[in-house]
Parts: sequence; C-alpha cells; structure tokens
Amino acid sequence: MAKRKRGKALGSVESDSKKGRGERGKIESKADDVIASQQREEAVAKCSKSNPHLRDVKSRAVFVLENASLTKGFVHKKKKILRCNEDGNSLLRQGKNPNDYQPDIVFEALRAILDSKLNKAGMVGAIYVKTDAGLLLEVKPHVRIPRTCKRFCGVVVDVLEKSCIRSKDTGDVLIRMVEGPVTRYLPENARITGLSYSSQKSVQIKDYVSGISDDFNPVFVVGAMVNGKVSEEYTNDYVSISDYPLSAKYCLGMICHALEQKWSIF
Repeated sequence: MAKRKRGKALGSVESDSKKGRGERGKIESKADDVIASQQREEAVAKCSKSNPHLRDVKSRAVFVLENASLTKGFVHKKKKILRCNEDGNSLLRQGKNPNDYQPDIVFEALRAILDSKLNKAGMVGAIYVKTDAGLLLEVKPHVRIPRTCKRFCGVVVDVLEKSCIRSKDTGDVLIRMVEGPVTRYLPENARITGLSYSSQKSVQIKDYVSGISDDFNPVFVVGAMVNGKVSEEYTNDYVSISDYPLSAKYCLGMICHALEQKWSIF
C-alpha cells in the first residue's frame, strides 16, 4: 500500500523574520484566516444591505486597552509571557506579586471586541493595547487571534521580539508594535471616553453612546489590569457604567452591544 503523504499545515501567521517557528508564530491556519476575512466582508456587505444608513456612517469605534500585563520573561530558559497560574512559584521566588501577571485579561478583552457583531459589521476602526511596561501594540480589526491564552501569549512573544507579524496568506500586517503615545494614531475628530469604576460620573452606556454624534469617532479607553484605573490625561470624558467593578471583557461587551444598538446591527 502506498504511503499517504502528509500535507503541510494550511497556513500560519509569520513574523517578519524567520518562518517555521512552530505554534509560537501561528495565529490560525491559512484557511481559518481567509474564512475569517471572508466572513467579515460578507457580514459588512449584508449589514450595509439591511441597514442602508450604515453606508452614510463614516465614524468607526476605536478601542484602547491600557496597562495590559504582557511581560516577557525566562522560565526554565525559555522565553514566554509570564502568567500567574503557570509561573506563580517562580514569581514568588523573585519577590513579585503573581496577581500582577494576568495576560488572560487582555486576551479575553480582545476576543470580546474581535468576536463582536460590531467588528464583524466593519464598524471597529482600530484597536490599541498599551502594556504595563509602556509598549504600544496595534491589533488590526480583521485579525483572528488564537482561541487559547497560551497560544496568544506565544504570538505576543513574537510581536515583542520582531515588532510585527503578518498573514502568511496575504502579507497583511496583523499585529505590530508602534511608537507611543497612542494619541498620535487617533482620528482628529475622536471623542475619547475613559471608563473606570472610580469615576464620579455614572452613565447608562446605551444612552451615553446614543448621544455621541456620528460626526465623531468614539474612542473607548478600558483598563486591562487587575487593579488601578486608566489615565484621564488624554480623555474628553471619564465615566462609570456600573455601580460595581466590571471585568474588561464584560465592560467591552456592554460597549459593543450599545454601539450595535445605536447603529442597528443585529
């Protein structure tokens, strides 16, 4: 019987330098990457057809995730993004607080945005992640990130080392490091809103979002950390959307849902 030849993986996301680095360089297979792009384009076309008014909406939502824990370290002589549930003992031996190393927060936050109907309808303009070390990453809205935090952290290691990763299929930039501050990349007509449980201004997110004119690009700054609050320095408004502390994932879900209702995306 003739041996069946094993085919190569359908595709992967490659760093700008070397290929063939295994799972660390992959976001999804080529097929999944293409399907994700096609699904997004189809969803945009379908949404525009069923909601003609969207064709006239020039504004796009922008998200900034602040203080994300994406610290690169060495564990057993291997480079990785430090995680409290995997590297807790090692961090304690170094006198560090394991709770400060939770990349799963920004991972879940990104999935809340990227998997939303808002993004699939093409209404997310840009996503930026500012790490707790002050580095700034740009995540393209069309990217399909890994489904597990471990694989996501592997991709982040590549980004921190190589500055950029691209789709092997199209060569498009998917995630890259950019120079700060983030304000240099925001639209001129941006209306920047910081969200924090500590804010004295409490709003209903649905009413608040509905009140933002489509002449502005709404920018939402959300913390991706365990403790602390986002900076007020570059915001036009600083609000709280709940009487209780919310996870970044849940907060972003509320924002996306409110924007979907505003623009009639169902």
